[in-house]
Amino acid sequence: MSGLVGALSEAWAELRHHKLRVLLSLIGIAVSVAAIASVLALGDYIRQSQTEQSDRFGGRAATISVGAGRTDGAAMDWAVMDAAVQSATERFGLTHVTRRVDQLSAPAMIQTPDYVRPVTVRLADPDYAVIHRTALLAGRWFTADDTAALAPPVVITEALWNGIGAPPLAGHPTIEFTDALAGTYRIVGVTPAEWQGDTQKTVTLLPQTYLAHAEALPADQSMTWEMWMGPDRVDAIAPELAAQLRAAMGPDVHVSVSRSDWATRPDVRQSAQLFELVTGLIAGLVLLLGGLGLVNIQLVAMRQRIREIGVRRSFGATSARIFTTVLFENVVATAVAGIAGIVLAIIVLRVLFGMNVLPPLQDTPPFPLRAALVALAAAVGIGAVAGFLPALAAVRAKVIDALRI
Repeated sequence: MSGLVGALSEAWAELRHHKLRVLLSLIGIAVSVAAIASVLALGDYIRQSQTEQSDRFGGRAATISVGAGRTDGAAMDWAVMDAAVQSATERFGLTHVTRRVDQLSAPAMIQTPDYVRPVTVRLADPDYAVIHRTALLAGRWFTADDTAALAPPVVITEALWNGIGAPPLAGHPTIEFTDALAGTYRIVGVTPAEWQGDTQKTVTLLPQTYLAHAEALPADQSMTWEMWMGPDRVDAIAPELAAQLRAAMGPDVHVSVSRSDWATRPDVRQSAQLFELVTGLIAGLVLLLGGLGLVNIQLVAMRQRIREIGVRRSFGATSARIFTTVLFENVVATAVAGIAGIVLAIIVLRVLFGMNVLPPLQDTPPFPLRAALVALAAAVGIGAVAGFLPALAAVRAKVIDALRI
């Protein structure tokens, strides 16, 4: 152990003495290590970004979607179906459940300062925002306490919010429905536009709010239920859940139970893996070029250090000590460059997030330890490879060569 510590100490001293000689190569290695660490960290960011984007459409892993329809053509009793779903979810201990109607077949009418305008209406429960990671531009999503509010809450889209003058939500703005949903509704949240130029004017209501005014869904309208239970439980629960619902609804109702989340499609993350692979290969090539430059510099330096090495040999330094000293010079140098590169990668990523170059996520992943360890291991590895040939040349130097100079 003392021999290893002594070799490392001696290597550090030699590195400080010859720092200008290897500085340019170490800068290239540090930049390469920063690139490798950044690529791995960005890979995690892209995977999380794709996960959140997929969650907004299909739900988190694993989300079960339940639908129903009568096989005899009669009107569906959604209240009975909802009671069956609630009973099943209580039995299996599912805590994140939402009813969902993406778009009512008939538009609703709201009163604006200028005229009465049609809007699209959709229905969702408080847990919808959890299951689908619903992003909000302003305000909040529904809560369990909203069912008792005197002014029923609504969440509207950014286009509709701008259409009514973008009133601050702190002032508790309201909208007026004029049709079957006639009444005053309080705006509690605003969802952002889904794409540039999105002009969709949509109002989201709680299902119980809609049913309190309209009493029932239109005959041509369907409702689905979504349940988030996690990937570790879905295989055990889904078949039993389907069996219980089908038994409760009888043979005249067809009940469909399926997964809607992204985890059923393994190709979702291929683009992130491809990005990490391609950029990682490029960074690896740059790191290899930096290592080759360090090899060349050290080989030339060995010719200039023959006297030094010969004097050490004359004072009893063994070949193993000479070899490890020269090898560790490169390893220590590249390790220091690797640490500097990792710090540089962390700073660059923080700057990118601070300047909103990278869009913020709901669950932003921290800088991965895996990225730091892989980048540092790559730096140490290239240092060991780059130091092998110079160390071999140093071992072959003879005492007599030093005396001749």
